[in-house]
Amino acid sequence: MSSVLYDIPGPAARARNRTIGVVGVAVIVAILGFVVYRFWATGQFSGRMWDWITYEAIQIRILEALWNTIRAFAVAAVLSLLFGAVFAAGRLSDHAWIRVPCTVIVEFFRAVPLLVLIFIMYYGMSQGAGIEITAFWAVVLGLMLYNGSVLAEVFRAGINAVPRGQSEAAYALGLRKTQVMSSVLLPQAVRSMLPTILSQLVVVLKDTALGFLILYEELLLVARQLGSQVQLGSPILQVALVVAVIYIGLCLILTGLSRLVEKRLSQGPRKATAQPAPEPVPTGGGEAV
Repeated sequence: MSSVLYDIPGPAARARNRTIGVVGVAVIVAILGFVVYRFWATGQFSGRMWDWITYEAIQIRILEALWNTIRAFAVAAVLSLLFGAVFAAGRLSDHAWIRVPCTVIVEFFRAVPLLVLIFIMYYGMSQGAGIEITAFWAVVLGLMLYNGSVLAEVFRAGINAVPRGQSEAAYALGLRKTQVMSSVLLPQAVRSMLPTILSQLVVVLKDTALGFLILYEELLLVARQLGSQVQLGSPILQVALVVAVIYIGLCLILTGLSRLVEKRLSQGPRKATAQPAPEPVPTGGGEAV
């Protein structure tokens, strides 16, 4: 039987695919080249448009905005994972009085747009409930509620994807449901859930940029303020490129950490080196058995 899901292309099809690939690459290179040329022709690469980055005060401000972004992401990521784990366990509960409210909460916060949640936390809580919430916690709580609800579904689906025989065998050994979940199902489910969890954490990182709408001092707000400074030459494109590189670097760091964790999980616990069995010692006058 063939090892592919489609017919292997013949010589004519391979030649046609190569031609399409070359043409596609040429079109993309041409578009990128035209964009770079227009940037160069309009003086976007000139030194005066990049002078702003040499000022120490601007560098410090960008680093402070970067720290605010990382801080909001770190707190929101931890709270989202905890929220997702708790409500996934609630949705998997055998008790309806636990399962139904958890299902309602998860489905509700998955359906509400993240920006609406941030606005409710920042503006609605102070005006409607008299609770003052800072911009930092408005962003963090909004991210936690939305992404935690998504992660709750990821955790639930990952655990349900483990073959049923695993849990049945654990129950047959006399383990309780908590032990089955923590010792049998969850370790197997984490390996399949890890890529999806990473993708959702990248979403958390990028969604911290929505904090600029409530004037949270993160990268996007600082980039907008610096790019609109006329005395700096209004370097909106240059600042945007720098901020984009920073976001790409942060996402690459997350990807590297995820691959490291995935590699460690795939290796599993180290096995002890097998020792040769001792030879039987003859007893009495008889032969060794």
